[in-house]
Amino acid sequence: MTDTVRQFTVAPDDDGIRLDRWFKRHLPEANFTTVAKWARTGQLRVDGARATPGDRVTVGQQLRVPPPEPVHVDTKPERVRTPLTPDQIAFAQEMVIHRDAQALVLNKPPGLATQGGTKTTEHVDGLLDAFTDGESRPKLVHRLDKDTSGALLIARTNRAAAFFAKTFSGRTAKKVYWALVVDVPSIDDGTVDLPLAKQPGTGGEKMHVDEENGAPARTRYRIIERAGNRTAWVELQPFTGRTHQLRAHMAAIGHPIVGDGKYGGQAAFLTGGISRKMHLHARRIRVDHPDGGQIDVQAELPTHFAESLASLGFEQMLGDQLPLDEHQPPTRADKKVAAKAHAKTIRKARKGERRDRGGGRGSDDRGTGGRKR
Repeated sequence: MTDTVRQFTVAPDDDGIRLDRWFKRHLPEANFTTVAKWARTGQLRVDGARATPGDRVTVGQQLRVPPPEPVHVDTKPERVRTPLTPDQIAFAQEMVIHRDAQALVLNKPPGLATQGGTKTTEHVDGLLDAFTDGESRPKLVHRLDKDTSGALLIARTNRAAAFFAKTFSGRTAKKVYWALVVDVPSIDDGTVDLPLAKQPGTGGEKMHVDEENGAPARTRYRIIERAGNRTAWVELQPFTGRTHQLRAHMAAIGHPIVGDGKYGGQAAFLTGGISRKMHLHARRIRVDHPDGGQIDVQAELPTHFAESLASLGFEQMLGDQLPLDEHQPPTRADKKVAAKAHAKTIRKARKGERRDRGGGRGSDDRGTGGRKR
């Protein structure tokens, strides 16, 4: 690359064209912004006079053009993945609970992040090289919070990743979570329909209910078993996929998940030997498969959750006896539409009754009038 001023002579074929058009023909690497800057700073000249991009040139004129703009090369070194150790590969393989040509399902342990971030070097995404087999690298399809355990779907091909992304965005994937919550909800089978937004002042690390600006969020819960009024074992089905949705919703109705200090504070920790770890587990995932059929997988509980159930006298087999909910309950918007439609029907019926009553009186009056003498 030269750093000297360049000189050009306008050829007959360029007679009468605009200067910016000349650059497009002969020096396309100099974009309009660059040419405008050269003109503004007086570096671009025609026959010694300052020129603008809109000026027209004539055959034989001499163009003075500055040296090419330096190309800024990103000197940031390309990120090179550190090869996994044999122990990391073994750990990753041990998490697998389903494997086929298009997908993996892992049983993620609590305490392992799904993706990396500030000060987070150990995560599922960093372990996916264990499943490459010399082909394309597997891709995350959805996420679980660091302290949430359970079924995590991984796409093994680009085609599967696109298919699963569409499935999740279309809300056809079914996910079932188990949780222990503080106290016992008064309704055995309920739906939490509360919009969620990032809570100001938390750097986006915490969600809260925001009726005005929050994104729609709905969760169904069903009580599986209860231990007096102390705690309940519940099944949770998210019908939307908001950040921390299950945790924020259960805390919002006064029943934070056991061990979830972020949303439940000190009240989220039970005494009596119950682990202080969070008791939220992605028990089951059912999703359509790119090649047809379905993936339907259950993930075994982590040790601390299983021990808590046993300590409370809960029978783990009872948790899988509830049928998977195939139909989403109506949203608040659906209920408003239905209520308006119902009110409209009632108004029409009443209006019809008034017409009938009015029409009856008119007929009687006319009949009476006809009989008057």
